[in-house]
Amino acid sequence: MPEFIAYTDGACSGNPGPGGWGVLLIARDGETVLKERPMCGGAEDTTNNRMELMAAISALEILDRKTKITIVTDSTYVKDGLTKWIHGWKKNGWKNAQKKPVKNEDLWKRLDEANRRHDVTWEWVKGHAGHPENERADELAREGMEPFKKPKPEA
Repeated sequence: MPEFIAYTDGACSGNPGPGGWGVLLIARDGETVLKERPMCGGAEDTTNNRMELMAAISALEILDRKTKITIVTDSTYVKDGLTKWIHGWKKNGWKNAQKKPVKNEDLWKRLDEANRRHDVTWEWVKGHAGHPENERADELAREGMEPFKKPKPEA
């Protein structure tokens, strides 16, 4: 049975602004890589946090049956949100500790649903620290953002 690992990242040019998400999904058997699937996408007017969430959602939603997968993210927002904060948000009617509506509630609900369909381990890695797969996910996020960037006016 192959093991799956997804390296995810989000990027934004301005916050809010055009943004992209990237996923490097890897199937492997022990140390042997069986298949790599790069994925990316983006939005015209978004935030970095929304793109980080979309990367994780995309990694899980592409899997059509219950899968054991490790999601590696450089976003503590995504990792802590799903492994620590979401339980309180749901208990409090999607309000945060300050009794305000949880930002990105739509994506948190979508991620929660996708997470429940799989056996997910969440890991954090320091971003922009030379980790090859995280750097590749960052490149994919920037690639996903590219179609949404406005061309610079000529001087």
